[in-house]
Amino acid sequence: MRVAIVIPARFASSRLPGKPLLRDTGKYLIQHVYERACEAKCADTVVVATDHDDIRAAVASFGGRVAMTRADHPSGTDRVAEVAATLTADVVINVQGDEPQLEPDAIDLLADLMRDGSDMATLAVPIPDLEAYRNPNVVKVVCDDRGRALYFSRSPIPAVRDDEPDFAARPARFLQHLGVYAYRREFLPRIAATPAHPLEQSEKLEQLRVLGTGGAISVGVVAHAHRGVDTPADYAAFVRWYRSADSGVRRAA
Repeated sequence: MRVAIVIPARFASSRLPGKPLLRDTGKYLIQHVYERACEAKCADTVVVATDHDDIRAAVASFGGRVAMTRADHPSGTDRVAEVAATLTADVVINVQGDEPQLEPDAIDLLADLMRDGSDMATLAVPIPDLEAYRNPNVVKVVCDDRGRALYFSRSPIPAVRDDEPDFAARPARFLQHLGVYAYRREFLPRIAATPAHPLEQSEKLEQLRVLGTGGAISVGVVAHAHRGVDTPADYAAFVRWYRSADSGVRRAA
């Protein structure tokens, strides 16, 4: 099974403009993401998909592979679909350009999940407490016995009618969705071209376009959520983590 990892990266961001090019660590943020993706054992190809010349130049400067895309894509999925059409791959994994702490093992898990014949695969993590369970910004997913998604929601699911949810039980029943995806290559352009589904419009969750039109999504459960970079505070936290981790490596050596 040939696997391509595509990293969509755009310059515009309402909360952190130009974030792929931030380099307080000495490396571009997009370089951190690219190098993590290259550590995945499943990766046959890693490519950054962008419409911005400065990002293209940055990726080229550290020897990464980059593909230029149209500027009018409404989502990262559409950008990934444009690049995927030019690649020789069975599975395409979408790793967001602002997720420098995504574990390579998690990427490999996504690839493994695609061996069951699903159209897509994604990840989830056990919900730790009632606050997260009730938070509409924490997207929940409920799965069947095969590990395939039944539904995604911003509401608390599965609902517990007569008791309190048990967040310590294993296997975990209460799962937070993590927004990283693998697609079967031939499925990706089809779903990108499909109009938004009413469930997707209601919940504002793009993955409901797949379930609403009969697609299958496998869900892998990982122990910890990776932290993305959406705000200046997120980036400052990443820089602190990176410097601490880097100094730890030097001390161990």
